[in-house]
Amino acid sequence: MSVKRLSMAVLALTVFVLLLPRLALAHAHLVSSTPAAGATVRAGSLAIELRFNSRVDAQRSTLGIEIAGGSGQAAIVHDTQRDGTTLNAHADLKPGQYVMHWQALSTDGHITRGEIPFTVQ
Repeated sequence: MSVKRLSMAVLALTVFVLLLPRLALAHAHLVSSTPAAGATVRAGSLAIELRFNSRVDAQRSTLGIEIAGGSGQAAIVHDTQRDGTTLNAHADLKPGQYVMHWQALSTDGHITRGEIPFTVQ
């Protein structure tokens, strides 16, 4: 391999390695949630907060809560607000097992999804 080709290969590899962290950070990954996964909370009005590591598209990111166990019944989520890296809402919940489903569209166009199971007493 010539010195010129070797230099070009090293340069290309260096650029790739330097850009890789920026590409990985562009996706909106969940950093914290209230309620947390596996948490037990009191029945009644529940404040919900999902915090992400990067900005999310305010119009296309969603969250919903359903009763666990496949009953298909959804809890009503009220006043969903989206502010940069955070989704906020509240729901009135009765005792039971629940699963919160979320979907975030990061500003780079990538979608991330997840579930947060929790219990209401």
